[in-house]
Amino acid sequence: MTRPTIAFEQRYDLHIGGERTGPSGGDYSPTYDPASGEPFAEVAVGTDDDVDRAVAAARAAFESWRDTDPGERGRLVHRVGELVAERAAELAAIESKDQGKPLSQARSDVDGARRYFEYFAGAADKLEGRSVPIGPQQVDFTVREPYGVSAQITPWNFPGNLFARGVAPALVAGNAVVVKPAPQTSLTTLRLAELCSEAGLPDGVVNVVTGPGDPTGEALVSHPGVDTITFTGSVPTGRRIMKRAAETVTPVTLELGGKNPALVFPDADLDTAADAIAAGIFTNAGQVCSAVDRLLVHEAVHDELVDRVVGIAEGYEIGPGWDDPDLGPLASREHRDRVLEYVADGQAEGATLHTGGSALDRPGYFVEPTVFTGVQNDMRIAREEIFGPVLSVIAFGDEAEAPTRPIMG
Repeated sequence: MTRPTIAFEQRYDLHIGGERTGPSGGDYSPTYDPASGEPFAEVAVGTDDDVDRAVAAARAAFESWRDTDPGERGRLVHRVGELVAERAAELAAIESKDQGKPLSQARSDVDGARRYFEYFAGAADKLEGRSVPIGPQQVDFTVREPYGVSAQITPWNFPGNLFARGVAPALVAGNAVVVKPAPQTSLTTLRLAELCSEAGLPDGVVNVVTGPGDPTGEALVSHPGVDTITFTGSVPTGRRIMKRAAETVTPVTLELGGKNPALVFPDADLDTAADAIAAGIFTNAGQVCSAVDRLLVHEAVHDELVDRVVGIAEGYEIGPGWDDPDLGPLASREHRDRVLEYVADGQAEGATLHTGGSALDRPGYFVEPTVFTGVQNDMRIAREEIFGPVLSVIAFGDEAEAPTRPIMG
């Protein structure tokens, strides 16, 4: 894939009421290139006042947006999808630079974002209630209504794709949104918000307030003007958000990661299995909530399959996302250090480091694709989501044993 040419701005402001606006506190924080570790732009740090402004803008826009003809809502949301398709190369370049993922993976994520807008646009005029039969003398029916202001906090692993997954259905149902992206990867979200305005969505229907979880995210999820909350991220943060939402009895949708297994029996096609497992754990450097980070494999084919997976991992080209390698860096210095801590714990607990396990001796946040064998279910690397390019291999000898082995969260 051709390396893109794109000029990044020195500073990125908030997006409130259809306009770029500076943060009320005047503060900006750097966003880093994960491939070099160097800052390349600054992003606004939203305050409580900025969250107030964004929620107020969303509330004002909601009053008319909810009454907009559903067909018109669908056409406008579909137009956003068309613009995403037209600007796909630009959006992929932004995400690859800001998040670190290989350019072809970023392009695939952008295509997924386009499909979310197109798919949900078609549902806009099909959100129907029900007629409830309770007898000839009465009429009973249900009507689906929008919540109002939807607060959406998105993660740093798929910022553009998950913006679309949350914003598109909220919009077609008649809601207005306030999005707070992860501070490490805000740029794709800000550009998508601009495309929403360019598509003709009314000012204030889509707002973006950037900044860290504290204070920006805390202010948003505890705001009394928010009617529903969507969050994708870690379990501890999800718990805090649920507690905040409980104080105002605000509905919450949480997606909090996983610890996903691949199960391989002796009759499997091992070449196909190895390809699928490698893709499942090493795509986006393992920063995927559905990553295949546990491999449960029958002892009869254990060594053969491990050799195949290790061969794939050791053959990967590792480099900056803009060079479109097989494997890019992790998204931040903090996350790289966390993944390396898991690797050290795995070794300390007695797992065998079959390949990888180290940071690359170069600038940026690179970690080698890593495979552990001899993993036991009570080890930390078998129980906790690592969210990095680390595969834990667990052997089993009996068919009934593998699926029922307890994995403790």
